[in-house]
Amino acid sequence: MPWTFPKLVPRSAPVILIVLTLAAAVAFAAVSHLVARFTLNQQARGRTLYAQGLADAGASRYDDAIAAFRAALTCDPTNSQYQLSLARALRDSNDPRRLDEAESYLIALWQRTPQDAAVNLALARVAAHRGSIEDATRYYHNAMYGVWNADPDANRNKARLELIQFLLKRNASAQAESELMALAVALPPDPASHFRAAQLFEQAQDYPSTFAQYQEVLRLDSANSAALAGAGRAAYHSGDYRTAQRYLQSAVNANPEDADSRQLLESADLVLRSNPFHTHISDAERNRRITSAFEQAEKRLTECAQQKGISLSPTATSPASPLSSLQSRWTAAHPDLARLHSPAETDLPDLLMDVVFQIEQQTAATCGPPQGLDLALLLISKKREAAGQ
Repeated sequence: MPWTFPKLVPRSAPVILIVLTLAAAVAFAAVSHLVARFTLNQQARGRTLYAQGLADAGASRYDDAIAAFRAALTCDPTNSQYQLSLARALRDSNDPRRLDEAESYLIALWQRTPQDAAVNLALARVAAHRGSIEDATRYYHNAMYGVWNADPDANRNKARLELIQFLLKRNASAQAESELMALAVALPPDPASHFRAAQLFEQAQDYPSTFAQYQEVLRLDSANSAALAGAGRAAYHSGDYRTAQRYLQSAVNANPEDADSRQLLESADLVLRSNPFHTHISDAERNRRITSAFEQAEKRLTECAQQKGISLSPTATSPASPLSSLQSRWTAAHPDLARLHSPAETDLPDLLMDVVFQIEQQTAATCGPPQGLDLALLLISKKREAAGQ
C-alpha cells in the first residue's frame, strides 16, 4: 500500500513557504526580544558598575575605579562616557605606566569628536602629568574653545586657570603672563574671581597687574582685608613704598593678627624714614639720613665679615676679599661726611650712598638677606638702580 501525506497536511508549496516564513519570523522576534533584554540587562549592569567606579574615583580608590570602569565597558563597549572616565582614572592613579593607556582611550575619543571640550581637557591633563608645555597648551586651548555640555564660560575660565597654574609650575612665566592677561579681560565682576587672578599675577611676580586686580577686588568689596594686604604687598614689591604703607596700614587696622602685613608695613615705614633721596625733606634731614646709613653700613660689613670669618684687613696670609675692599672704600670715604654741609659738594651725597649701597648689596650676597635698617637700605638701593635704568 503506497504511503501518502495525511489529508490535513497542505501540499501546496506557497502555503508551506508561508508557514516556514511565519515560523522564522516568530523565532527571529523571540531571539530579538531575548537579545534586547540581554542588552538592556547589560546596560543596566554597566550603569551600576559605572556609578561604583565614579564613587571609587571620588574617594581616590583608583585601582577599584579602573576595575569598575573596565567591567562597565564590557557591558557597553561603545559608551564614550565610560571610556572617558576610565581614561581619567588611569591618568589620576599617578602610575606613569598607565598614562599611555589613558592617552590611547582619549585619542580615540578625540578622533571621533575633536571639538569635545571634556576630552581635550582630559588630554591636556595627561600632557601636564608628562610636563609637556607644548601639548598641554594646545589641548587646554582646545578645551577653552571647544564644546561644553554645560556652563561653558565657567569651564573655559577653569581650563585657563589650570593652564596658568601648570605654566607657573613649569617656570614658563612669559606664557603664563600671556594667559593671565587673557583671563583678566574675561573675568566676571566677582571679587573671588579677581582675587584668584591677583594671586596668580603675584605668583608670576607681575606686581603692577597684581595691584590692579586687588584694587578691582576692593572696588567690589571694600572691606576685604586680604585684598588690602595683597595690594600693599604688590605696591611694596613694586618699590612704591608710600602706596604700600597706606594699604598695609589699612590691612593691619582691619586685621590686627596679620603679622606678615605688619612686618612689611614696618619695613616700608623704615624705607620712607631712611631714604635720603626723598624730595620733601630738608638738607639737614638728608645729611642726618646719609650719616646714619653710612654708619649702619660699616656695622653690617663688620658683622658679616665676623659671621663668615673674613678679615677686613688683608695680609700676606689673608688676601683681599670683596668685603675688605669695601672696608677700604668706606674708610677712605668716611672723612667726607664732615663736608656734607658744604653747598659746593653737590655730588657728595651720591658718592657716599654709593658706598653704602655696595656694602648692603655685597653683604646680602655673602651673608644672606638683612633685617631692619639694612633691609631698608638694600631696598632703597634697588629702587635707585631701577630709577636709573
